[in-house]
Amino acid sequence: MEKILKDIRHQLKLNSDKKIKDSVGRFFKEKVKVYGLKTSFVRKIDKEYFKTVRALGKDKIFKLCEELWRSGYMEESFIACNWSYYLHNDYEEKDIKIFERWLANYVSNWASCDTLCNHTIGAFVEKYPKFLVNLKNWAKSENRWMRRAAAVTLIVPAKRGKFLNEIFAISDILLRDEDDLVQKGYGWVLKAASQAHEKQVFDYVLKNKSAMPRTALRYAIEKMSKEHKAKAMQK
Repeated sequence: MEKILKDIRHQLKLNSDKKIKDSVGRFFKEKVKVYGLKTSFVRKIDKEYFKTVRALGKDKIFKLCEELWRSGYMEESFIACNWSYYLHNDYEEKDIKIFERWLANYVSNWASCDTLCNHTIGAFVEKYPKFLVNLKNWAKSENRWMRRAAAVTLIVPAKRGKFLNEIFAISDILLRDEDDLVQKGYGWVLKAASQAHEKQVFDYVLKNKSAMPRTALRYAIEKMSKEHKAKAMQK
């Protein structure tokens, strides 16, 4: 397994681009650790090496993912997220402990947070909805990434009309959050939910707009009709 990690890191270093590395910082408020690669190239590497590691089985692959997370490099976190998602058909209930550990200990920027949550953890809670309660607990965390994760984990299910009550419950907890990345996170999941439940989400926004930060509100109504947008933006 050490050879696989060594080979992946060699490929990442070999193909790094200083211009990309220098430009990444403008997308993040926090300092990020990157090699400097296009996302498409990282995906190419992760797919190529997954063919090799697939035979190892889920538990060993998750250990490799943990080592990728430990590096702190964003590109390695993306590979870890993609590999763990490729195994979504093999998920077991016990895996929630692993995903929570990655989230709590290693996620340090919105890109790694969203990649892990939109795919890996989102697929997990769709398979095991009883763990939606964990998301409500994350929404109360002091860790900004866990609070954002509480919302963005449900983006994909929300687009399919799922978990509306849970989305509203999580948004209630995050409603007055002062962190703009958390505001954008719950605004985003409300926007996704509006694609299947526009009237219900509009009613929720209207009921809470006096408390909802403008950032969250604008995200939430982005996909709504012009009429609903206008009413939501009225003072």
